Order: sequence, then structure tokens, then C-alpha cells
Amino acid sequence: MKVDVLTLFPAMFAGPLDESIVQRARKTGALELAIHNLRDYTHDRHKTVDDRPFGGGPGMLLKPEPIFEAVESLAREKTRVILLSPSGRKFNQAIARELVQHEHLLFVCGSYEGFDERIREHLADDELSIGDYVLTNGALPAMVIIDAVTRLIPGVLGDDESSHDESFSHGLLEYPHYTRPAEFRGMKVPDVLLSGNHAEIAKWRVEQAKLRTKERRPDLLE
Repeated sequence: MKVDVLTLFPAMFAGPLDESIVQRARKTGALELAIHNLRDYTHDRHKTVDDRPFGGGPGMLLKPEPIFEAVESLAREKTRVILLSPSGRKFNQAIARELVQHEHLLFVCGSYEGFDERIREHLADDELSIGDYVLTNGALPAMVIIDAVTRLIPGVLGDDESSHDESFSHGLLEYPHYTRPAEFRGMKVPDVLLSGNHAEIAKWRVEQAKLRTKERRPDLLE
């Protein structure tokens, strides 16, 4: 999979995407990732990327010219262009599974008061948010989405079954996990997990996942 990111803050990506699962995916070639500075697509000496909104109001808007030029330069026939902003649809595991089906993703990170509307109307294939709160810019959401999608690329986790029972994979939170020792400070692992009866263990895990979801995230069951 190929992923390009267009941002005003490329240095923010230097740490998180150079570690752990994403780093492994990049080293094996499963993920081809490139970070691009939006200012590189400007042509004035101040490298201007924003301007005041028509009609007045606070803040500044990202201008269409550098973003159009950047997207037109980076996009290919099968590229999916995704804006990152608070007004996008809320990202979840189902969307992660949807995105991993694409050969090329191009994330455009929002900043300031957002995008000139012509960018949304004529460039974007999708618009995503990672939650109902406001961040300084779209760099962190881009990292979150890239991490979630990378985990779903076949072969990246080593054992592809690892992602099948994780939280949200089946619309539920994940069931409780335990490891050795079987008893710690008087706290015991449930007997069923020590029984060796895989059918009963599977049944217990489904029941616990439903119970945990009902208690902590009942909205997922609606």
C-alpha cells in the first residue's frame, strides 16, 4: 500500500511512524509512506498557504492553489484523497477495513480554520475525523489512521489472526485477557481459560465481549 501525507508540519511525523508496527511495514515494503510539506507547492517568497475568509470571521483558511497543485502532482488514477478535519465522518474500525482495500491513500491535513470549500467539493473523495474534539491540526489524526490501517495490511502483524478479535473488529469491545501466573496476590484466572476446552473458551470470550461492551460502550450495540 502507498500512503502520502500533505501537511504543514512534516516534522511531527518523524517519531511515531518510525517505530513499532508501522516501521516494520515500511521496512518490509508492505507500506510505502511519504510525508510532503504543503509549503513546497507555493510559488511566492513567503510560501503562503492561507488567507482570510471572504465575508469576514476569525482565523485563516487554507488556500486552494497549493493544495490543488500538490494533489494533482501526487495523485494517480486509483488514489483516494482524504481530508482530515473535525467536520469529517468519524473514523472507526470499519472505515479502517475500508481504507486498506485501496492501493493509494493521500491524506491532506487540515489546519487553521479549515479548507477553502472548493477543496472539499472538487478534490476530496472523503473527509475523516478521529473524534468530537478540536486538535491544532490534522497531523495527529493522520498518524492515528495510518497506524490503524497499517495493522490491517496482510502480513504486517505476522499472524493475520491477531487483528480478528481485537476491539471493534466485530462491533464489540475485546474480551478480557490473562497470562501467567494463574494466581497472583490471590487474584485467579477464570477456570474456563485453564480448562483446555476450546469450545467453552470461545463461548466465554464472546459472552465477556458482549458484557464488557454493554457496560462500557452500549452505543456499539444500538
